[in-house]
Amino acid sequence: MRYIGDPILRKHAQAIDTFDKKLRTFVDDMIEVMYKEDGIGLAAPQIGFSTRIIVVDASELINGEYPRPFINPEIIEFSDETDVKEEGCLSIPGVYEEVRRAVKIKVKYQDEKGKEFTEEYTDWVARILQHEIDHLNGILFVDRISPIKRQLLIAQKAIPAIY
Repeated sequence: MRYIGDPILRKHAQAIDTFDKKLRTFVDDMIEVMYKEDGIGLAAPQIGFSTRIIVVDASELINGEYPRPFINPEIIEFSDETDVKEEGCLSIPGVYEEVRRAVKIKVKYQDEKGKEFTEEYTDWVARILQHEIDHLNGILFVDRISPIKRQLLIAQKAIPAIY
């Protein structure tokens, strides 16, 4: 795992253009790491690879959900409706803060075979996708909290002053 302060977490990840067995193995490995770390989402930069791959498993929160990869995901629509929920991050252990996110999003992405999809997601899956796609753009959830809360976390040494 890579943790807050690691420069790779601030890079804009590179698109994937080769959909082969190596990619499918990497996706399987990411899902395994996500489970090992007790997460519901994981972005490739969090394990040291600056590529546009995330994996999500919201099955503990939503019936019918299952672990799946999103390759080259891009949010193409955000709902005007938002809500605030507590988030944490495997790359920022022990820190949980409330974050405002869109309730519904439309995402364009590819699966591990390169097939393209455009789908709408709501509630928890939408939140998880927004959080993980932020990672691909060098954004951490603490960037989305108020500056005052962020300064408190820095003062408490929960996050580094230069993150």
